[in-house]
Amino acid sequence: MTLLTGRWKINVLWMLKNGVNRYGQLKNKIAGISEKMLTERLRELEAEGLVIRKDLQTIPPHVEYELSEAGRLLAPILDQLSDWGDEVRFLVPAQSTN
Repeated sequence: MTLLTGRWKINVLWMLKNGVNRYGQLKNKIAGISEKMLTERLRELEAEGLVIRKDLQTIPPHVEYELSEAGRLLAPILDQLSDWGDEVRFLVPAQSTN
């Protein structure tokens, strides 16, 4: 659970579970995340062994991110969490974002 602590980590993992993404793709797909926060979360997830960063050594820079083996093992659990959220969405009071 400690590996998933921190805002945006689950969002990043969710986007990567469907395959390789470039930084810009992730930034566009995760509404509301700042560049600084995305960079920090990707570095943390890489250091924790859940994400692999591939620098293709091109100009302009081309960097791709994908789930590691450990990250891929987490993908079915993310799907289960999503299913659970769909089931309980109307059973719990809405949370304020303020």
